[in-house]
Amino acid sequence: MKTIALTGATGFLGRAVLRELQARGLDVVVFSRQPPPSGWKSNASWVQGSVEEDAPNIFERLRKPDVLIHLAWGGLPNYRSLQHFETELPRHYQFLKSMVDQGLPAMLVAGTCLEYGLREGSLDENMQPAPHLAYALAKNTLRAQLELLREEKAFRLCWARLFYMYGEGQSPSSLRSQLLESIARKDKVFNMSGGEQLRDFLQVETVGSILVSLSLVERQMGVVNVCSGTPRSVRSLVEGWLRELNSDMGLNLGHYPYPDYEPMAFWGNSGKLNSILAEKLPTES
Repeated sequence: MKTIALTGATGFLGRAVLRELQARGLDVVVFSRQPPPSGWKSNASWVQGSVEEDAPNIFERLRKPDVLIHLAWGGLPNYRSLQHFETELPRHYQFLKSMVDQGLPAMLVAGTCLEYGLREGSLDENMQPAPHLAYALAKNTLRAQLELLREEKAFRLCWARLFYMYGEGQSPSSLRSQLLESIARKDKVFNMSGGEQLRDFLQVETVGSILVSLSLVERQMGVVNVCSGTPRSVRSLVEGWLRELNSDMGLNLGHYPYPDYEPMAFWGNSGKLNSILAEKLPTES
């Protein structure tokens, strides 16, 4: 049975990934700075610690996993904070390098679609990154560092470039959470932007399933867009949620300006992802 180590398991995406790992019957080791949740009942092991620790035996502490799924990252949702490349970048690179130095054979690391910068249209993995935010710059630099490390150390790297996710348990500042709160207050209208910007959306459960599948692929993949491949307007997404929730609340479009750190229309090219997912995965247990 494969052993999968997971960081960021208490976050929005991490919880979905953990559920998927357990549903597939994989041997899971959670590495988290937080203790297990109250009433924790799971077959997954829980190792408390943090990525900034100088741990010469971290690989052994995590039971020498076959794969590390690395989702942890601090400083969000402030994409402009210098913390991303002043603190997070060196911290996470050192942790991942220590794992490789001690014998880790494979890792999947969460990247971001913001690495593409202000390009519009369909974005594919062959495009040169052009990050313009501190968060995206730090993530893209970490990817480049890991690719250089691969020239000296033999390990498999999947850089999962995430687009947009939604689902239960998102942060209170997310669009969906704000909509649910507005419905609970029985507001007559929901304040939002014009809603005409095109994005690439997936439910977080779908993303969790994709990441687990990618982590089980036993070959070099490099950058992979984790996306639907289909552009959708933010307005249509919100209107769909309202229908699902049987809410007749109106939309106050244009109340907020469009974000200045994103282009109006961009989405992921899912060709590489679809090709990989069509491959036969190795036996999971």
